[in-house]
Amino acid sequence: MQRRKFLKTAAAIAVSMRAANLMAQTPAMRPLLLRSGWQAVNIGDIGHTPGAIEIVQRYCPGRPIILWPSRGGLDLGAGEFLRHNFPSLRIVEGAVHDGKPDTPELTEAWQEAGFLLHSSGSGFPAWHDVEAWSKGTGKPYGVFPVSTDPSPQGIPGPWLEGGTLAESRAASLAYPSGSIAPDFRRVIEQSSFMFTRDTISLGYLKAQGVHPSLLEMGPDTQFGMTLKDTARGDAYMKAHGLQSHKFICAIPRLRYTINPKNGQAPNEARAKVNAEHVQHDMDMLLDVIVRYVRATGNKVLVCAEMTYQIALGKEYIADRFPAELKDKLVFRDTFWMPDQAAAIYAQASAVVGFECHSPIIALVQGTPAFYIRQPTDTCKGQMYPDLGAGAWQFEADKTNADELWHVLQGILGNPAAARHKALSVMDTVHAKQAVMGKALQSALMTMDAGTPKRS
Repeated sequence: MQRRKFLKTAAAIAVSMRAANLMAQTPAMRPLLLRSGWQAVNIGDIGHTPGAIEIVQRYCPGRPIILWPSRGGLDLGAGEFLRHNFPSLRIVEGAVHDGKPDTPELTEAWQEAGFLLHSSGSGFPAWHDVEAWSKGTGKPYGVFPVSTDPSPQGIPGPWLEGGTLAESRAASLAYPSGSIAPDFRRVIEQSSFMFTRDTISLGYLKAQGVHPSLLEMGPDTQFGMTLKDTARGDAYMKAHGLQSHKFICAIPRLRYTINPKNGQAPNEARAKVNAEHVQHDMDMLLDVIVRYVRATGNKVLVCAEMTYQIALGKEYIADRFPAELKDKLVFRDTFWMPDQAAAIYAQASAVVGFECHSPIIALVQGTPAFYIRQPTDTCKGQMYPDLGAGAWQFEADKTNADELWHVLQGILGNPAAARHKALSVMDTVHAKQAVMGKALQSALMTMDAGTPKRS
């Protein structure tokens, strides 16, 4: 009890000291509060945060950043990963209840920060928190690229099985005017800037007549992460006999994500969809990587973007790999952080799989990457053609192993041209990131000058 009382007292003293320091802080250096870190079971969701931080640091050097993650967003080593790579990063935990922060540290961060930046995610995940921030503080905020796909994936009905990106675009434009909830519209329109990470979301918002100060498409913040744990990557490759540019990586995925808490699909309808399609999807991936091994004699690394995919990869890929080729299979049976994945992907000939963010991590490193989009995934996959990588984005129900292998053969046959294509995609990414960075610069300059925010 005494120790608990001591910790509470120490925390209160720390809050008071920071408040005193705030009084002496110059307006130009008021911190930015970064709302990010949605979950730790997905290296893509983990990677949104360092990507956003790097973009802020690149375009707003010296600006203090306070990270506000979701509960659970620092689990599984994600917190250690962030603290190691960003030693000066301050992290505050807490949630919003009844429109107010529910912890002293988050309350203090709301008082101290002058601007809130929402990072990338599906469906503008923390828009209610942004709304509470705006109402509670009157301070400005902006939104880095998110998806706002209105299609109700996962709900029993016409969209339970999902659809192609073309079908998603058509469906989004078929919604009548006024389909966006008034509160959601207000949060977007009162932002300093709003970026979507795909043109389907952008087109939907424009069709709905949403008019923030700035509304544009920009790259997912995962594209901003350049971190790479070369030491651990090299050690892993050496331990498993992986030679630079003589292996590919493969990432499995179910059509609906497995709940990490209980190992089950979120509902029976989604579980049924998974069961109906898992064999088809995994057989296609297995077919492609077996063809690669037979044609090249090189190895393949089966790895996960989400924790549940370790078991999925074992059951449908590793355990079913041809016995005579087992020595060419490397199966990663542990989870990893995005910088470890980046170090491996950087040395691969290609990354092939059903997840959206591992190919992004690979492209940042100049490695060609395929995103085989399942129809139940959101419209975020539109970012690939939007950024010039459409030739490496496939619809799972419209492609097959023959097509995937044909395109992969082209990459293997001319790796220099494939790498050039990956780097050209990144040129487009960097140009669009510059627009994001300048929008943030402008918003922060307005904040620092004390100019009233547009309402």
